[in-house]
Amino acid sequence: MGHEFEISDRVEVDATPEQVWDAIATGPGITSWFMGRSEVEGGVGGTVKTAFGGYEPTSAITSWDPLERLVYGTETEPDGRFVAYEFLIEARSGGSTVLRTVTSGFLPGDDWEDEFEAMTAGGELFLRTLVEYLNRFAGRKAVPVTVFGPMVEDWDRAWLTLGRELGLAGRPGTGDRVRLSTSGVSTVDGEVYFANAQTVGIRTPDALLRFVRGFTGPMVAMHHLFGEVDPAEQDGLWADWLGRVFR
Repeated sequence: MGHEFEISDRVEVDATPEQVWDAIATGPGITSWFMGRSEVEGGVGGTVKTAFGGYEPTSAITSWDPLERLVYGTETEPDGRFVAYEFLIEARSGGSTVLRTVTSGFLPGDDWEDEFEAMTAGGELFLRTLVEYLNRFAGRKAVPVTVFGPMVEDWDRAWLTLGRELGLAGRPGTGDRVRLSTSGVSTVDGEVYFANAQTVGIRTPDALLRFVRGFTGPMVAMHHLFGEVDPAEQDGLWADWLGRVFR
């Protein structure tokens, strides 16, 4: 048993088609909003490679029409698993752009529902992060920081704990104004640009900070930091922070 899926979205962003293409079709661009680090070998027959912890998928590019359309996907595994991404770009007057996305694939096994739920929640966060990046940081390159925190047994409590750490009375919600500090880092103000049952995304003047319910149980920090950043130092700071808050 398994599940074939297709998820379509449409967003309008305050960015040019050139900026959108840079964000979705170059390694530094994808690295600035998706997850982990990405490398792109452009053109049909090229590849999109992503390194996220021990997860390192390689996707083959099957359509490459600069400023218009990009399609790539993983190879189909013996059990039928695959995932493919399609991006369609449409210029609008005034320098804005409509971006349509389609994520499709197949999840094998009897437990596909849990994986699909996590994939859908994560996909919503990634799309909203792309929108925030294009609207606020287009053209800037981010350093990704990915840190796996402690295992979480009670997620309702974990989200409430995160809310309190952000200066809120309850769990974070879209539009909330927050204040966050980590050991050794200045306190920064931000706004929750997206939140659902499994993710929280926060925009600050120089970062897109994301907290995600890991599929295997930990709280995961999946951040994009702009400016001069020491990745090793930031990994240590966020590991300490996650360990303190969610111990």
